[in-house]
Amino acid sequence: MAVTEPAALVVPRKRRVCVAVTARPSYSRIKSAIRAIQQHPDLELQVVVGASALLDRYGSAVKQIEEDGFPISARVYMVLEGENLASMAKTTGLGLLELATVFDNLKPDVVVTVADRYETLATAVAASYMNIPVAHVQGGEITGSIDEKVRHAVTKLSNLHFVSTRPAAERVLRMGETPESVFVTGCPSIDVAAEVAADPGLRFDPAERYGGVGAAVDTSGDFIVVLQHPVTTEYAEAREHATETLHAIRTLDLPTLWFWPNVDAGSDGTSNAIRSFRETEKPANIRFFKNMSPTDFLRVVRASRCLVGNSSVGIRECAYLGVPVVNIGSRQSGRDRGRNVIDVEYACSPIVQAVLSQVAHGPYPSDDVYGNGGAGVAIAGLLADRPLTIEKRLAYA
Repeated sequence: MAVTEPAALVVPRKRRVCVAVTARPSYSRIKSAIRAIQQHPDLELQVVVGASALLDRYGSAVKQIEEDGFPISARVYMVLEGENLASMAKTTGLGLLELATVFDNLKPDVVVTVADRYETLATAVAASYMNIPVAHVQGGEITGSIDEKVRHAVTKLSNLHFVSTRPAAERVLRMGETPESVFVTGCPSIDVAAEVAADPGLRFDPAERYGGVGAAVDTSGDFIVVLQHPVTTEYAEAREHATETLHAIRTLDLPTLWFWPNVDAGSDGTSNAIRSFRETEKPANIRFFKNMSPTDFLRVVRASRCLVGNSSVGIRECAYLGVPVVNIGSRQSGRDRGRNVIDVEYACSPIVQAVLSQVAHGPYPSDDVYGNGGAGVAIAGLLADRPLTIEKRLAYA
């Protein structure tokens, strides 16, 4: 009599999700999604850290990633010195070469890339040419400069789109992406802001925890935060732009926490302006920092009277937290925003007047234009159950 062997139990393989983190702001934008992917029973997390996220001079975000408990699958050194247009282009090419090797080794089922940086483009190109589906976070937004070109190019290279707002989704659809590939998840950075809003309060001394250089500033009372990056299409004026803001902040004479710029064309100009001003003028009201954890940084911002500069933090997280913002220059032109933002030009007097106005105004009502705190979990769920494909056709072709 024949004996029938029991069928072998086939356990479905977890879907391998590779998240590329290539800069300090990219980590804050995707941290909650990384956590949700790590915790999802049907997903296997792979974290690739590269570019300025590995460099101490830009805050060494890799240390924070490790402290947050995320194992790093690969490190990609790809940043060329120069902080100019040529070095950005060459860094993109080097990143494309190195990331192709990383993806060949890790063999992910899907690669997640964030926003609009040149490293984001290298990630999307490498994955696409290796027939790996690409999931893009924060597509469809209007930002101006080279960033908008990169953002929309990455959209066309991507197969899944996790957008932050309904207008962003509509723009992605108008670019010919299929409706079944576009999801309004909100921005994962708002998840961190929601945690801070639920438990506000600055219960640490930034200088004690993160060091910094410059004057000793008191954060127990009124203070402001500055985060200003170079604009890639105006990189030659970066030093002049930063100098105007530095003079404005010294004129205001409010305790100030100033954060280092991103690694973009012009960042050497911004950095040189900061160093020169710090050494020659010795401002008694400014302390300079390279980096903080995403949560600590938002606690600092939430406790401040105003955020000054041109970071998207002012447009995104500050809208949700109700923090007054003075947005300088063109870097955020056209981006969807809340009621908490005043826009000014790169000039000392208008910056001073706008900050005084915002400080007098005080906190704004919370605005959920970029989501309400559930983006990370939503993204992880979609990565687990959406069909993955590398084929693309224009939706209206």
